[in-house]
Amino acid sequence: MYFLRLVTMVWLFLLLPLHAVDYSTKPEVKKFMNTMYVQYGFKTKTLQKWFKGVRKQSHVPRKRKALCHTGHCYSRGSWDRYAYQYLKRAGGGVYFMRKFHDTLSRASQKYGIPPEYITAIIGIESDYGVSRGDYFVFDRLVHLAFDKNGRRAKFYKKQLIALLRLAAREKIDPKDIRGSSSGAIGLAQFIPSTYKSFAVDFNHDGKKQMNNVVDAIGSIAYYLRRHHWRKGEDVAVRVRYEGNRFDALKTGYTHTYNRADLEGIEPREDFNYHGKVSLIKLERNSYDELWYGGKNFYVITRYNQSAYYAMSVHQLAQKIKKSYEKRYGEF
Repeated sequence: MYFLRLVTMVWLFLLLPLHAVDYSTKPEVKKFMNTMYVQYGFKTKTLQKWFKGVRKQSHVPRKRKALCHTGHCYSRGSWDRYAYQYLKRAGGGVYFMRKFHDTLSRASQKYGIPPEYITAIIGIESDYGVSRGDYFVFDRLVHLAFDKNGRRAKFYKKQLIALLRLAAREKIDPKDIRGSSSGAIGLAQFIPSTYKSFAVDFNHDGKKQMNNVVDAIGSIAYYLRRHHWRKGEDVAVRVRYEGNRFDALKTGYTHTYNRADLEGIEPREDFNYHGKVSLIKLERNSYDELWYGGKNFYVITRYNQSAYYAMSVHQLAQKIKKSYEKRYGEF
């Protein structure tokens, strides 16, 4: 009998993740599990199993290298570094657009979003599906929601609830889902709470899965449409100004101006947009690039609230479009 108990204990131990932490005994986690049971019908036994075996290390560490180009290593945070990191993905974007032409065309026609912008977002978020995240999302969210020094705990508890409900709907094990350090999932890197409102079953298989290319394409297009993308309007244009550094006015997508009031600032090419514009400053090593940003530029920031992110989406999209048309003709 003793031997049998010993074997059983060893077997149970081996089932737990290596370096697992038992969160199920924490008062706050007990309260959370009770909420999942009472409000959403999750089985207590299943919840205890998940929270008993939380991985201590929820990520797979990777060595980070300095981004260097033509002999120069760019400083963290500069546009030079940011642009080099993402704009080099144009070639992959051309291949992606060619491979998924029909799906992108269908999404563009249904939601009014240019295919190159859908492609650029997938390129930046997951490198066209190559990199979908180095974290086990359940474990990561547990750490963020319940560790004593965890930041934004309320937000991450909301994401954890959404993740478990998503896993139940799609009939998948939440412990197997991988994503980013903030819990974002799949090619489109949606956080769990955005699934219910913005994920679409674009391949009509009865499931909404961001690891499925077709669903990811449709969901990104739907997301931008729901945030009021204006079909046919330009996104941004680079402008001229006097000098090498720009500090005359407030920059960023939260500040807007009438173009008539911006003396000495002129677009370098035609800009099919007639509303108020924001001034987007891109800090380079020896000068500042300045751009007009229109309404659609602001819409991209609803995906990620960073002007650099939105500009990288825009510039990557334009590079992809130009290269695609040069190789294959108009999309």
